[in-house]
Amino acid sequence: MSRVAIIGVGQSAFVRGYEGSIRELAFEGFKDAVKDAGISVKDIDASIICSAPEYDKQRSPAGVFAEYLGLIPQPTCYLESLCSSSSMGVRIAYSLIKSGLHDVVAVIGFQKMSEISSAESQERMGRGADIQWESPFGTMMPAYYAMYARAHMEKYGTTPEDLALVRVKAATYGQINDKAVYRKPVTLEMFNDPGSPMSNPVASPLRVGDCCANADGSSCVILANEEKAKAMSNKPVWILGLGAASESVNLAGRELFTGLSAAQRAAEQAYQMAGIGPEDVDVAEVHDCFTIAEIMAYENLGFAKPGEGKELIRSKETYKEGKIPVNVDGGLLSKGHPIGATGGSQIRTIVLQLRGEAGQMQVKDPEIGLVHNIGGVGLYGNVTILGR
Repeated sequence: MSRVAIIGVGQSAFVRGYEGSIRELAFEGFKDAVKDAGISVKDIDASIICSAPEYDKQRSPAGVFAEYLGLIPQPTCYLESLCSSSSMGVRIAYSLIKSGLHDVVAVIGFQKMSEISSAESQERMGRGADIQWESPFGTMMPAYYAMYARAHMEKYGTTPEDLALVRVKAATYGQINDKAVYRKPVTLEMFNDPGSPMSNPVASPLRVGDCCANADGSSCVILANEEKAKAMSNKPVWILGLGAASESVNLAGRELFTGLSAAQRAAEQAYQMAGIGPEDVDVAEVHDCFTIAEIMAYENLGFAKPGEGKELIRSKETYKEGKIPVNVDGGLLSKGHPIGATGGSQIRTIVLQLRGEAGQMQVKDPEIGLVHNIGGVGLYGNVTILGR
């Protein structure tokens, strides 16, 4: 069976208040991907539209987007797995191509979170948990990840300073990413300064600086079979491995509280499919919705042993010059987190890295890149491994 490649990637700027419609927002990432691939809209056989629907006023946006983007009468569908929607979209597109049903598929992720208020947004995030047994008690995303942070601290001695160091790294690269919503420097001292917003408590031990921001944005990834990829593109990036897993919605049903088991299982599957190990990864994008999430990702992906993720950030081994560069585009903490667009944005970063087109964020000569994208509080885990 032929291989599957990514031949085009695109992303809008991530912003706090996009003034246009959701179809215009989706067009920004889509047009960049089509231009990047060097193809026409007529070359695309099918499209998959990805977002978290509770933020959208438009029901069934797939048909609306397909019409606006010129993708009719080709088939389209809508897909969601919370924050990992567009990574799951890439997985489904890969399957459609491998099956022979389609040759070229566009995966479009978007979210316009400013359509609703911040309070409404938090309430909808809470409904990502079980609405019968958990969310009625007021649990929201920061509180969930705060519990994981507290458990990691209790078991492994991780400190609030370790968490802050993750944000300092994110800001280092967010400043040079023109697609990021937060492009200001962040220092460790800001977390200890009562006058700095970074130090304000959200859900102990997490502070404002430990949390990513809501954003509006879109992304697009265009996939093709081997024959089409070689004919259409001079710079295809190949999908080497895919992994996906899920976990109990209710935290009472989970055994691991110092990491995300769905991410760990997804990573094992992706490594096995790609025929590599964590030591072979040259650059990675991980789902750092909160600072503790990045440290747990180091461990779940095998970059560090359980409890030793904090040592990677302390020694700066996950900086661009380190042994395993992670989130050198600023990650969610700097880029912002437009839920449905996030996975596609992460994949775009790795594709640019593998093509040597990441500019100031470029890692030296990477051959294998990894994307770790989580939906909910570890409810869905997706890992994608790409190669030059």
